[in-house]
Amino acid sequence: MTGQPRLLLRNGMSPVGTGGSAPVDILISAEGRMLDIAPGISASEVMSIDVGGRLVTPGFVDMHQHLDKSFTLADAPNRDGTLMGAIEAFRAYSKGLEKENILKRAEATLDTCVAMGTSAIRTHANLDYELELKSVEAMCELRAKSRGRIHLEVVAFATSSAARGDLAVARELLERAIAAGADCIGGTPNLAPDPRNYIDMLLDVAERHDRCVDLHIDETLDPGARWFDYLVEQTMRRGMGGRVVGSHVSSLSAVSDDEARRSIDAAAKAGVAVCTLPAANLFLQGRDRRQLVPRGLTRVAEMLDAGVPVATASDNIQDAFVPVGSGDLLEIARWTILAAHLMEDATGRAFRMITDAPAQIMRLGADYGFRAGAFADLVVSRSENVGRLVAGGAADRSVMHRGEFVAGPLCGIHTAAPA
Repeated sequence: MTGQPRLLLRNGMSPVGTGGSAPVDILISAEGRMLDIAPGISASEVMSIDVGGRLVTPGFVDMHQHLDKSFTLADAPNRDGTLMGAIEAFRAYSKGLEKENILKRAEATLDTCVAMGTSAIRTHANLDYELELKSVEAMCELRAKSRGRIHLEVVAFATSSAARGDLAVARELLERAIAAGADCIGGTPNLAPDPRNYIDMLLDVAERHDRCVDLHIDETLDPGARWFDYLVEQTMRRGMGGRVVGSHVSSLSAVSDDEARRSIDAAAKAGVAVCTLPAANLFLQGRDRRQLVPRGLTRVAEMLDAGVPVATASDNIQDAFVPVGSGDLLEIARWTILAAHLMEDATGRAFRMITDAPAQIMRLGADYGFRAGAFADLVVSRSENVGRLVAGGAADRSVMHRGEFVAGPLCGIHTAAPA
């Protein structure tokens, strides 16, 4: 890897598996990429920072958020705790929202997430009759404003009220969102009058504009809701593997093991990824049950075993869909271990679900990771190893974006002058 060296991080510890670590220095270029990762790097002509034996890991990737809804719980409470209750609560509240309000709350949430170690977010921005393009435009503005501290992707999220039964209207809204700068196509086909046609329309728009697709799908415990299978089928038919994500897929936990296995194997073959969202599923699903209340998650462990790319993410933060949340993906990783009943290499799997897996799904490619050539998007924390970091977190976290500390105690430390 070539480039002009600018900064040396000294006296760090790099992860070795889940339970170990080893001494490491990191040489970073003027462009913010890692030039070399090795112990004892000699670079006397560049600035340096001694990180004091802290663990250095890749930044966290939150591939499913709703920044436009965060911190609205007080104004839009969910009266019955259900998914439809949350949708109706925010829909009613959103009628009076202006872009400036959305942007202000979203930026405050993003600040919190950055401080917790998040280096990339994919946010779904409501696209519907109530908000029209306000959320999409606010998130695109936030993306431009935040380029120096985080990678932000904007999903044009065609909600259940986007079409009102008219696919042409929904398609026109999506076209306008893409013209406004949206990166991905999203939607809620289960809530559309004709889910099959809605999925087809979303995929058509994505193909026409070469966009990735990230759908809220089968977010229910009704075993008859199986639109994920149709999404997988169409992904295979259209050759869109590696560009399509099914988020939630909760109903897969309500069908027989044989049915689930067929769906999972088909997804693996088609190249369809899944994002599980434990916070929302735990809170919203199973409200009609009084005994043996289900957890509401999809079959995470079985998907991982079958080779399906699976990420876990925050979803919502302190709104009608999820009334709690801190913006800390390590917290989400812990909830995933518990709610998904992860056993073997649980902390390692959960860590990959907030780092390598979502980076792969979001197609961040060689720009992401703890390797030479990738951007220095890093979390530097007081933790012994990845296992401890996931299990217990770390109060002391410094966050680097493209070679610059943007949060944490090391953020204010001036680099030492070259010797």
